[in-house]
Amino acid sequence: MERVETTILNNLLFNEEYTRKVLPFLRPEYFEEKCDTLVFEQISSFLTQYDKLPTKEVLNIELQKRVDLSQDEYSLVTRLVESLVPTESDRTWVLDTTESWCKERAIYLALMESIKIADGQDEKKSPDAIPSILSDALSVGFDQHVGHDYINDSNDRFEYYHKVENKTPFDLEYFNKITSGGLSDKTLNIALAGTGVGKSLFMCHVAASVLLQGKNVLYITLEMAEEKIAERIDANLLNVNIQDISEIPKSSFTKKIDKLAAKTSGKLIIKEYPTASAHCGHFKALLQELKLKKSFEPDIIFIDYLNICGSSRYRTAVNVNSYSYVKAIAEELRGLAVEATVPIVSATQTTRSGFASSDPNLTDTSESFGLPATADLMFALISTEDMEKLNQIMVKQLKNRYNDPTMNKRFVVGIDRAKMRLYDVEQSAQDDIVDDTDIVEYNKSEESKAKFNDFKF
Repeated sequence: MERVETTILNNLLFNEEYTRKVLPFLRPEYFEEKCDTLVFEQISSFLTQYDKLPTKEVLNIELQKRVDLSQDEYSLVTRLVESLVPTESDRTWVLDTTESWCKERAIYLALMESIKIADGQDEKKSPDAIPSILSDALSVGFDQHVGHDYINDSNDRFEYYHKVENKTPFDLEYFNKITSGGLSDKTLNIALAGTGVGKSLFMCHVAASVLLQGKNVLYITLEMAEEKIAERIDANLLNVNIQDISEIPKSSFTKKIDKLAAKTSGKLIIKEYPTASAHCGHFKALLQELKLKKSFEPDIIFIDYLNICGSSRYRTAVNVNSYSYVKAIAEELRGLAVEATVPIVSATQTTRSGFASSDPNLTDTSESFGLPATADLMFALISTEDMEKLNQIMVKQLKNRYNDPTMNKRFVVGIDRAKMRLYDVEQSAQDDIVDDTDIVEYNKSEESKAKFNDFKF
């Protein structure tokens, strides 16, 4: 009976199209027999180094060079190589069979690893990692999409242009303007501000407004306690000064909460993690747990805040530079947004130079310039003494994939720190803002224009 592993190795050695397709998805640990693993590793190594498949003769020579093989192991692996022959198999069947085998092996290995963790045999991983391990295994599969054909797929593109995108709108006019109606799913959106300017206030306000829209909100805090975040949202939604919340009688408080509950079908979950202790693996596990235990799936996720998250790629930030570490966190969070099909809202600190600046730039991003490269929307929250007197805060766009960032590059919103709220201000306040955006002057020569004469409508 032909083994699946033999079929895979046959095609790896003699079918270059197949090999280039499946190699990114195969793992050495998927093979149970050491001989299979050795042949796979040797083929993979040769292709990576020389950009072509080895012959059987070359494969045997390369195996002969290995000093980590016993004589018996070498005899077995060369015998396996000699048994490999070109086969005529349906391309689709071979790919489907390989994909199914990869998925089965990934799930099996994930289960074995989870059992070890549950039994306390793996000291490096906690049981919290198990849902993430199983989720990664279940997601194993080949991506059959090879790209968008500009001409042949034009109808699909037209449908995409006219598709109503799922958005999470703000209750603030200018934030809706710069995002073309709100935050899109699968995006990472970041507020940049100094300490005490209003990062958490901004996120709490938006979380409260989204809850009132009837959407499910997950708020992850690594800086403040769950109760403190809830207190800020109470001030916002219950229309009470934050310092007066503790003075509200129980009956009045309950009445306000009941009235609020009647206004929305959404839920708000606030989850606290110790600073720098949690990463995307923990957040994925939390999502699984909320789905299983509370039938809760968020429509938007807030993470307060990015710089004090951990990275699943790096154990600690001790042995890695801050650029790589923070960039890794941002990439993992955006990956989570894509996987969960939600927008993620987070924040970052300014650098020391940007802390006192009334006009911060991307260079003022704390610790990592790689952060704005990953974000879909990034904006600075700016507060000055004059603006505080007016109960206003300025917003400056730094990066925007939703819209033209030179439009409404700066705008102001009202801020009520006592009730943890933001609000729209009069248009006159916006008119006072001077936008010094540099406008790129594109080549307007007759030659460049002529290239597109036939495209006039």
